Amino acid sequence: MDDLNPDQSGTRAAERAPADPTGDLTTELTRILDGRWGDVRRRLRAHDDVSRFAPPDGPLSMEEHRAHTTRQLLALTGEDFASAGLAKGMGGTGDFGASVTAFEMLGHGDLSLLVKAGVQFGLFGGALANLGTQRHHTAYVPGMLDGSLLGCFAMTETGHGSNVQHLETTATHDPTTDELVIHSPTPGAQKNYIGNAARDGRMAAVFAQLVTADGESHGVHCVLVPIRDESGRPMPGVTIGDCGAKGGLPGVDNGTLEFDSVRVPRWNLLNRYGDISPDGTYTSPIDNTSRRFFTMLGTLVRGRVSVAGGAGAATRSALTLATRYALHRRQFAAPGGAEELTLMSYRAHQRKLLPAIARSYALMLAQNDLVAMMHEVAGHEGTAPEEHQRELEARAAGIKVAATRHATDAIQMCREACGGAGYMADNRLTALKADTDVFTTFEGDNTVLLQLVAKGLLTEFQETFEDNSPLAMIAFASRFTASSILEKTPAAGLISKLMSRAPSSDEDGAERHRGRQVSLFVDREKHLLEGVALRLSKAAKAEPADAFRIFNNAQDHLLAAAEAHIDRVLLEALCAAVEECEVGPTKDLLDDVTDLFALSTIEGHRAWYLEHGRLTPVHSKAVIHDVGVLCKDLAPHARTLVDAFAIPDAWLGAPGLLEPLGSSAGQDPDAGA
Repeated sequence: MDDLNPDQSGTRAAERAPADPTGDLTTELTRILDGRWGDVRRRLRAHDDVSRFAPPDGPLSMEEHRAHTTRQLLALTGEDFASAGLAKGMGGTGDFGASVTAFEMLGHGDLSLLVKAGVQFGLFGGALANLGTQRHHTAYVPGMLDGSLLGCFAMTETGHGSNVQHLETTATHDPTTDELVIHSPTPGAQKNYIGNAARDGRMAAVFAQLVTADGESHGVHCVLVPIRDESGRPMPGVTIGDCGAKGGLPGVDNGTLEFDSVRVPRWNLLNRYGDISPDGTYTSPIDNTSRRFFTMLGTLVRGRVSVAGGAGAATRSALTLATRYALHRRQFAAPGGAEELTLMSYRAHQRKLLPAIARSYALMLAQNDLVAMMHEVAGHEGTAPEEHQRELEARAAGIKVAATRHATDAIQMCREACGGAGYMADNRLTALKADTDVFTTFEGDNTVLLQLVAKGLLTEFQETFEDNSPLAMIAFASRFTASSILEKTPAAGLISKLMSRAPSSDEDGAERHRGRQVSLFVDREKHLLEGVALRLSKAAKAEPADAFRIFNNAQDHLLAAAEAHIDRVLLEALCAAVEECEVGPTKDLLDDVTDLFALSTIEGHRAWYLEHGRLTPVHSKAVIHDVGVLCKDLAPHARTLVDAFAIPDAWLGAPGLLEPLGSSAGQDPDAGA
């Protein structure tokens, strides 16, 4: 029964470092995963009041949970999370990466708090900071930071969803009173799912079509609209609805907003990218309406980065719980054995958890790179090259898609891996599953974001996103070359070096060679991108109706190309981390994690590789075998791998899944931990 006992695998991971009794290996892995802002993570883990970030004790009604979340939000104002994300000229420290990293850590606790804080400081605060000017910063930023002005971000409408550029709400300038008239002209113009609206918000950052007195529309702009008075009653002309109970996030008061010719001073227009003079003259530093729109949205990319981080944190919590449960929960004895085996002893269980852990490693490292990219672009305060801003937007979209899809899939898998214990509310997995479910569709629907990723690749990040239509994407595709994308990657030198070392695909064991793995990832991305570019370029000379038909028929191809690009980005992040490690146990273990991520991803796309002749049936079977061997080799290190996430037990909050007091789990010979 050796196959059931990871300690007897006899292969490299188990032979090199069968245990980590000193914790040195865990500590070093944590340092690598924590990244550039590791000091922020360490400070929060050691916080004097861990309950400030932990999930609430016991079941709460919706109203109780909303009240609890509001109290937690106000308590957060005593921290420096939000101010770190503001430029020094606004009273902040300009440490944008530290701010986003701190908010990511909230994802280990109550996700209602993460989302409500994201609405207050990231979305409402981000609109003030990035779309407003000094007059707005002076008047509203202090209240946003200290919680005395709770706000909303009113973008999404019932009738348009992701099509933000064609929102129906209007903000019409009346030069006779020098006011803006905010109006919802149709039922479809109702602002929907707005966080902070149903209960707590006093002011909304409302996105609306800005119309001057001559009837000309200047595209979507953002206007500050008071929605409640000091006593909490709706302002005249403002109708506030409550979305009620949702599938998750019970502490977030999502609501609806409608406006019946609500008048606000012209001064309330967030006028960084477009302004109106008292006589009604419109001016903007960006002449093109579409380009202006995408520039405004681009300044709000931090919210998308934060959603990806929060999803990653929640997933790591779930994997930690499921892994620790699998290391002490026993079921069935091997023939001739007196003691039942742990769940982690079984290959099927290893195959559930370990590839997901490997993907979480890749996502955390890629998230760190994304946060660093965002920090650098934000630090230029609007002077960063446009190419860098567009690349950031596409990378943020891609990582958000990957992190939220992984959260949905992995947390469900963890729930199942824990059986009945995983279904108990006290053990948090059902709450994590429910709370993260919406992450795939908010801050950008994942399907729409994958198209944005593909568009960024087809434009090589050089074109401005002045037009998001299919016809524009077709035009971009005609100028596309995949090699230029691969040359732009931050790890281009490393990738080229690894690929140059790749063995012949005919060699036995070639798939375990890093260069071969990288070559397979790059080949899939390049082939898919060049293929979809060719399909779309054929539509460039077609009539509009035919061109749209060609684009529509190629959408699945487009999405597959974007997914292949994201997979390659994740592999790059792991390869770079391995390359930077000193020779020793940490490098060896991380090397095996990288192998598992690479081969399990290739395994998941075996059909494509077989269809396109990149793998023979023999090598395809070898990939399956190697994934199984890697899972067996890494099983003895499962506890080390999840302990490296360094999540305090108080934040995990699932006593029914953690080891019973006095348990020897983690040293169990069957589990090999």
